[in-house]
Amino acid sequence: MLLKTLKKGFVLVIISCGFLVPSGPGGQKTGASSLAPLLPRVANWKIVEDVQGYNPGTLYEYIDGAAEAYLSYDFKELIVAQFEGGRTKAVLTAEIYDMGKNLNAFGIYSAERFPESRFLPIGVQGYQEEGTLNFLAGRFYIKLLCYEGGEKTEEFLKLFAGSIADKIKDTGGFPALLKAFPREGLVANSEKFVRSNFMGFKFLRNGFTASYRQAGHEFDGFLIEAKSAEDAEAMMKQYLGNFAKNGLTVDERPGGAHFKDRYLKNVFVARAGNHLCGVTKIEDGQEALGEKYLEAIVKALKK
Repeated sequence: MLLKTLKKGFVLVIISCGFLVPSGPGGQKTGASSLAPLLPRVANWKIVEDVQGYNPGTLYEYIDGAAEAYLSYDFKELIVAQFEGGRTKAVLTAEIYDMGKNLNAFGIYSAERFPESRFLPIGVQGYQEEGTLNFLAGRFYIKLLCYEGGEKTEEFLKLFAGSIADKIKDTGGFPALLKAFPREGLVANSEKFVRSNFMGFKFLRNGFTASYRQAGHEFDGFLIEAKSAEDAEAMMKQYLGNFAKNGLTVDERPGGAHFKDRYLKNVFVARAGNHLCGVTKIEDGQEALGEKYLEAIVKALKK
């Protein structure tokens, strides 16, 4: 490990992630990373190990096997700090992921939450599971893990989450395009953002999905914002062409189309301005339901 002495008497430690960590008061490490100011400060808790940092090239060293998911959302930087409570045996790890943009942060957050999770009003939104609390705030995705906290685990997690959230000046909100999904039958917190390979197609990017339960049926809605109306039209033709070349009959209509797929069941697709949108997994005999929801999405997008 390389050491370099500064003029003011601090010692810089170059750690594996590639950024500098100056020694702070009491021997704790305060990162020189841009994320260091977001590290929580909680009374009677202290950082017990060197703060660690990771970039796109080294993220796999920390979350091997899961790094690709974060990289697909254009991950920028991660800072990790471990804390101990001076009056308890509890240990808490704080991970702060900088995803570069609010939308990318929502994307990875939405990929890891579940509709049945226990949600909390922290940042834009948080969810808590046994020993963990994860939340979305602006372009950041924060993950907290507490060990040996006993009955105070939830209290400790909320203290740390609150401290970090307070340091983020602009926590933002959910993507505005989510409002285009009809509320009726919407499965709460099922909305997701997929940045690349949307629905398994390399030519589809930046897509949103939402799940529905209506009249005893389950189906999905989706929408994509293209660069222009022409781009959306070309995207739709390529999407429909993919199914047509596989032998499916595509019934094209003014502004949209309908076809039936083995896995996606009845699919309804339309273009609304510079958006491509659709409804999938509609059962046979429920085509009117699919048309109703597609019409609602198109109407919302045109407003």
